[in-house]
Amino acid sequence: MINMPKYSNLGKSYSYIRMAFFYAAIFTMIGIHLPFWPVWLEAQGLSTTEIGAIFASSVGIKVFSNPLITHFADRQGSRRPIMITLAILSFVTFYLFGLTNGFWQIMLVTVFFFAVWAPLMPLGESLAMLGDDFKKNKPYEETNYGIIRLWGSLTFIITAIGTGYILTGSSIDTIYYILLSSLALVVAVTFFLPATQIPKANDSHFTPITVIKDRQFILFITACALIQSSHSVYYGFGTLNWKAQGYSEITIGWLWAEGVFAEIILFMFGALFVKKIGPLKMIILGGFLGTIRWLMIGKIDGIVFIVILQALHAFTFGATHLGAIYFINRKFPNHLSASAQGIYSTIVMGVSLGIVMFASGKLYGVFGAKAYYAMALLAAGGTILGIFLLTKRR
Repeated sequence: MINMPKYSNLGKSYSYIRMAFFYAAIFTMIGIHLPFWPVWLEAQGLSTTEIGAIFASSVGIKVFSNPLITHFADRQGSRRPIMITLAILSFVTFYLFGLTNGFWQIMLVTVFFFAVWAPLMPLGESLAMLGDDFKKNKPYEETNYGIIRLWGSLTFIITAIGTGYILTGSSIDTIYYILLSSLALVVAVTFFLPATQIPKANDSHFTPITVIKDRQFILFITACALIQSSHSVYYGFGTLNWKAQGYSEITIGWLWAEGVFAEIILFMFGALFVKKIGPLKMIILGGFLGTIRWLMIGKIDGIVFIVILQALHAFTFGATHLGAIYFINRKFPNHLSASAQGIYSTIVMGVSLGIVMFASGKLYGVFGAKAYYAMALLAAGGTILGIFLLTKRR
């Protein structure tokens, strides 16, 4: 008989607080970079095509850096020293943006920056799920991941809104200095991360290859990639679509905030959901509600209906992501956890999202809001794969 893991108590583990600060610091940077970095790039004289290429390179480098660095982390059996090094290198590399001049210099620094920045998230996910149990020789307790991760989402909202106010009437260079300051915060936080040590991966294989040879993992990654990439039209063109429907910038801002708040609420109770229905059913739920969300948002108007559909972000993104993190944690031994998280981050939150985002631009340009129907097909495909995987595991 297999005993289900217990969920560790937030108040009993100092590692929870330290990991919460890590996510808050990481998403402070993301909350500034995602909405405002294109503004800085445009001020440097880059065209929209060049800005697109810059962002494409930041996704593309993950394919190489994430597997290499997470493999090294699994071989070392530790996370914190590597994360400290990556955070320092991220700060130093980002500083170089202030010395760049022109597209190619910015492109070169971008590639180096994301090569060291991108692996921080999967390493952090792996460390969050490990907690302090190994160094304290406790019985295994599964981390209440949602309670830690929600601080990232909350900080994202606060930072994105706060930066908007700070930039009002300020120089464009303020964006660069605020981002550099946020990276200094990341460096400081990494020094206080849990010093969890796990058994090293001793096999001679490249650990990411060991992970992707698992057929169930391939089905899992594909299902998650389809569901998460189905958000592409929403991420890229949701604001434009709502503006076309006549909604003000203030209303649109609150709609975006609602989606993240809904995600936070789910994260608060995420461990209970996972314990009740399991990781795979969480992913299936996210895909199923994603199918409904994109079908409906593609053909209805009215603020009441939009508010209801925005609340589904808790499941379309939140439930899918929670299910994925817990699936990886239960599927793989700890000495492969960093590699598995690295592949998830690279494929699901990087490559697939980038490809579908590119295609979404074409779709939205031709079909407008009806482009959401294609996203519904992706979510439905992820749901079907999730159901297939669930039946195969029984």
